[in-house]
Amino acid sequence: MIDIKLIRENSDLVKENIKKKFQDDKLFLVDEVYDLDKTYRKCKTEADELRARRNEFSDKIGELVREGKKEVIAEVKKEVNAISDKIKELEAKEEDLAGEIKKRMMVIPNIIDESVPIGKDDTENVEIEKFGEPIVPDYEIPYHADICEALGGLDKDSAGRTSGNGFYYLMGDIARLHSALLSYARDFMIDKGFTYCIPPFMIHGDVVNGVMSFSEMEAMMYKIEGEDLYLIGTSEHSMIGRFKDQIVKESDLPICLTSYSPCFRKEGGAHGLEERGLYRVHQFEKQEMVVLCKMEDAFTWYNKMWQYTVDFFRSLDIPVRTLECCSGDLADLKVKSCDVEAWSPRQQKYFEVGSCSTLGDAQARRLSIRAKGENGNYLVATLNNTVLASPRGLIALIENNYEADGSIRIPKALQPYMGGKKKISKTK
Repeated sequence: MIDIKLIRENSDLVKENIKKKFQDDKLFLVDEVYDLDKTYRKCKTEADELRARRNEFSDKIGELVREGKKEVIAEVKKEVNAISDKIKELEAKEEDLAGEIKKRMMVIPNIIDESVPIGKDDTENVEIEKFGEPIVPDYEIPYHADICEALGGLDKDSAGRTSGNGFYYLMGDIARLHSALLSYARDFMIDKGFTYCIPPFMIHGDVVNGVMSFSEMEAMMYKIEGEDLYLIGTSEHSMIGRFKDQIVKESDLPICLTSYSPCFRKEGGAHGLEERGLYRVHQFEKQEMVVLCKMEDAFTWYNKMWQYTVDFFRSLDIPVRTLECCSGDLADLKVKSCDVEAWSPRQQKYFEVGSCSTLGDAQARRLSIRAKGENGNYLVATLNNTVLASPRGLIALIENNYEADGSIRIPKALQPYMGGKKKISKTK
């Protein structure tokens, strides 16, 4: 959510930003907020003036009591009561107006950074840099689900019976490899100085509204029936929510956290071959990083964070690239975002394995997260980034380490988490 001062002082900037995001249907909201805010402030000024007048009368009543002027006192009290009734009326109007303003402000997108490329959707995202040499071996690499099934590591049929489409059983060494990846990702971020955290996997609706737009929530989140609880789609939701209505010490900034959680997503839409296996599922596990910092430090941390994900995958010898997300591909709260994509030697193209975003003070404003500085309290900047989302990360690992005999090499960094095992091979 943007600062309403932007609409008061530079509504053209806000409208231009909406156009850059190809959301022209929201342009009218800016004028509506401007008019509602004008009425709200007028109402508030009138109420403040009446409160001051009521205080004057209250002081006057004290003097009249001392002077014993009962008849005058009765008239003054009548006047005070009339003022109080008017104040209540104005306060109710203020509350209604504030609600209408907030409802519209929650829909107006955040101001994107000047460096964000302008484009309608993810097809217009811009490649930034490649890391590692993408290799296509001289033997065929089967579909990842077929590789896992051949190694006794995947059972989607049983998951279909217990849970439906989009779920899976991981078994044996494949399940162990999945866990090894997550454990390594955890330790990788701890070594970077981040504090490890396991957050709640369900959050209240007001936290959901604080961290994402309503349209995103409807598309992603599962709601617990009869409860004000949602299953998280990423641990960023509960990690940022942890600071709701809090004032942190400026000396504690930056707050750098890395969190593990299962994640649950509706993942609606078409599902082709690539989604048949483990690429697009309703339940997965994730190692996330979250940073709270001063606004002036946000882009320094943004660049550090996506680089950590690149370094993580390169430590596993997986080639990756970074993509700058264009304006139309940015969620409404984001200022700037980039995706990290891993090389698929089977498809001979890259696919998304992580996303890094800076949201400015949008989430902090929605959730009232502030820092206490020498010159008063101020909103912090929030950032989030995927270290590892698995099984997508598992797919990248399997494809880039698949050998002609059907086995999977285990990268050196993961071997300690696999009991020293160097290869996963077919068993009888």
